This record gives sequence, C-alpha cells and structure tokens, in this order.
Amino acid sequence: MVDSSESKPNPDNDIARSHHPAAVFLRGIAMGAADIVPGVSGGTIAFITGIYFRLLEAINAVPGAVFHDLIRGRFSRFWHACDGTFLVALLAGVLTSIATLASGISYMLVAYPILIWSFFFGLIVASVWHVGRQVRHYKPALLVPLLFGIVIAWWITTLSASEVAPSTLAFFGAGALAICAMILPGISGSFILVIIGMYAPVLAAIKSLDAGILLLFMAGCVVGLLSIARLITWAFHHFHDLVLALLTGFMIGALNKVWPWKETLSWRINSSGEQVPLNETSIWPSTFAEQAGQDPQVLFALLMAAAGFALVLLVEWLGSRHGEVAPSR
Repeated sequence: MVDSSESKPNPDNDIARSHHPAAVFLRGIAMGAADIVPGVSGGTIAFITGIYFRLLEAINAVPGAVFHDLIRGRFSRFWHACDGTFLVALLAGVLTSIATLASGISYMLVAYPILIWSFFFGLIVASVWHVGRQVRHYKPALLVPLLFGIVIAWWITTLSASEVAPSTLAFFGAGALAICAMILPGISGSFILVIIGMYAPVLAAIKSLDAGILLLFMAGCVVGLLSIARLITWAFHHFHDLVLALLTGFMIGALNKVWPWKETLSWRINSSGEQVPLNETSIWPSTFAEQAGQDPQVLFALLMAAAGFALVLLVEWLGSRHGEVAPSR
C-alpha cells in the first residue's frame, strides 16, 4: 500500500508514473478488447504493455488514500497517492473499448472464427514467451507451479457452461469473480462468465446500457479487484519467480480455449434468437475439414497467428521504453 504521509521522493515511482495518459488510455483500449473475448486475459495485455505492476500498486493504494486523504478533504494528495490520472485514463480506455468494440468483436468471432482465434492464439503464445522471460532465476523447482498452472487452466477451459439465474446477487458475484480472473495473466474473466452462464446477460446489459445492472456488476468488480490485487502484490514480493511460473502455466493451459479448430458439442440460443455454440472441444484442422466440410484455412490461420505474435513483440518493445518497475523482493 502506498502511504500518503510519506514525503520522501521515490525514483522508482517516478519511472513507473512516466506513461503519458494517452498511452495509458490506448493500453486500456487493448485490455478492454481482450476482456471481451472469452479465453483472452486483459491482465496479459497489462503485463506485456508494461503497466501491470503499476496497476496493482495503484489499486492497492486506493483504500489507504481514501481514509488518509479523501475523507479529510486532501484531494490533491489523494489523487497523487492512488495514481488517479493513471487509473482514470486506463478505466476510460477499458470502458470505451467495451462499449464500442463489444458488438464488432462478437460479430468477427462468428463470421471469421478460425482467423480471429488464430490471431489470439499467436498473441498468447508470444505472451507465454514474454512472461517466462521475466523469471529471475530458472531452477527445476519452478516446474511444479508451471505444471500446476497448466493443469488448472486447461481444466477450466474444458468446463461445461452452466446457466445462472441473472439475479442481483448473481451480477454482483459475477463481477467479483470475473475481475479476479481478468487481473491474472492467462485467466480470462469473460470465459469465467461463460462457464457460470453470465456472459450473455452481462454483454446484453452493456449493449443496452442498463445502468442498474452495470452498477451491480461494477460493485462486484471493485470488491474483487481490491482483494485480489493485494494478494497478487504480496505474492510477487515474496515469491516472484514462483508466481511468474504459475502465470506462465495459466497462459499455456489457456491455449486450449483459443485453439482455432473446434467441434461443437452443444448449442444455445443467444439473446438475439440465434443458435450459437455452447460447449466445444479442440480438434485437428484435418478433422475439422472432415467433420465440418469446410476449408480449415491453415495458411491464413498461421499468418494470423504470426501477426498476433508480432503484435506482442511490438507492444513489448514499446512498453520497455517506459521502464516498467517490478516489485522488489
């Protein structure tokens, strides 16, 4: 937590706060776009764009800044303590992305599923490489959290979607659960919503701008975010390499969800009355061609995966220019 009464200058904080608000807004756009897609994590985007640790520190600082400064009327100190400009710019980007891209991304996933999923597959493969490089000391013991992360994430991607009655408590709980997943690289908050049957109701509320439902969902997000951010920050401070190995495993396991070729096991009717896949399993391109009678588009899929991989390399290069500061031991 950031102590707002601390007056000593911190050069690390100066480096961490060097991102221009416009650049932070664009990162928020990317995070929001990722969070819309079941299987892709906004936390992964935050990590590879060099703002992950700054985001955790800013979130952790909010409760203390509220009690130490905001309720005492020290608005300027409150804003600085919780890195207000950064949080507002990032949140604005996320909300703008969700509000403007939700329909477009949903359409592309239906119209061009193989190409879009191939792009995200390449993006996550590159993210695995990026996060794995952050480990400070490679040793055999790291295989344990790595394999554990792979197994857990893979298991999550195989869970069958369920249906939850969209009650007040359901929207609040869905927000808390989804945000905990979204902040973790490799775990998709939107896919968690799919599993518990709340993805369609939440997306419908966003498209219709249902203020009451969205406020409930956001309240759950706030509660979940304040809890998980503190836990992750503590874990990074005390078990840096173990946490990175676990997150790398999460991303490797999540590749099953974004595999471009799927066999649909069951269907559901969405809010528009259209039949869409409910439960799917990954298959080889040749099997897909035999079962679906469609071109698996392997060449174009490889090109899209390469584009996703290259995008991460570009984002990593741009993010490295701002010197992301990881928590010390």
